[in-house]
Amino acid sequence: MAFPQSVRLVEVGARDGLQNEPEPVSTATKLELIDRLGAAGLRHIEAASFVSPKWVPQMADHREVMAGLRRREGVVYSALTPNLKGLEAALECGVDEVAVFGAASESFSQKNINCSVSESLERFAPVLARAKTANVRVRGYVSCVLGCPYEGEIAPAKVAEVAKALYEMGCYEVSLGDTIGTGTPLKAKRMLEAVARDIPMAKLGAHFHDTYGQALANLYAVLEEGIAVIDSSVAGLGGCPYAKGASGNVASEDVIYLLNGLGIESGINLDALAKTGSWITQAIGRPNRSKVGVALAAQ
Repeated sequence: MAFPQSVRLVEVGARDGLQNEPEPVSTATKLELIDRLGAAGLRHIEAASFVSPKWVPQMADHREVMAGLRRREGVVYSALTPNLKGLEAALECGVDEVAVFGAASESFSQKNINCSVSESLERFAPVLARAKTANVRVRGYVSCVLGCPYEGEIAPAKVAEVAKALYEMGCYEVSLGDTIGTGTPLKAKRMLEAVARDIPMAKLGAHFHDTYGQALANLYAVLEEGIAVIDSSVAGLGGCPYAKGASGNVASEDVIYLLNGLGIESGINLDALAKTGSWITQAIGRPNRSKVGVALAAQ
């Protein structure tokens, strides 16, 4: 298949990236990060996570973040809402879009959200129903699509099963996550092939972590198959508290550099994005994991 003409980036750094920091990041810093990302051309930004502060204290200020946004026209500000309580709180804050997350691994599901895969899907049903009445779109995530820290290899058929359930439940798009970053290009293609038998390619996204340095190679492989939605994190921020050793999401800067080289339109200013990556990593005292960002900063 041919590469897509354009790609939509979903920036998860403001949520997925920062929620794994050892110390909470200030609300003001989060808001400035989101504003800088919007100024760089990002049109879909995960801004908050309406989860229990007890389990994810870094996201305890979700209401303050959503209320303090300087909303830019044409930008979708979304939030993670794992249950009905989280959804109701997000709706009160005027969220544009919400997301639910399941897993293709039973063990990971138990560790991450304390229930089986089937139980997690049952929990999402009232969330989808309530979101529909509020006219708010729901995005679905499937974790561990290319490997699990507890079970190892994950069968593509299992990924397809969970993805199909989320799609049929009402998720307008399903993001396929290599949570621990162990995938390789051929595995990524085979997994996508299995999922795409039931879900249109235009309704799928790729969410690849870069633990083993394979994220860009995996993205190139699925771009060849027609994927046109990519989740990424500025400066490669992030990780997974339930997957020891897992590094952050693929860096947004590195993805844009790849897309530019392929002649694929994204609408994102690479220089502005790289400066944002340098700023946030300095602000929170973390290394910049974007190779492109580091290279541009040295020029």
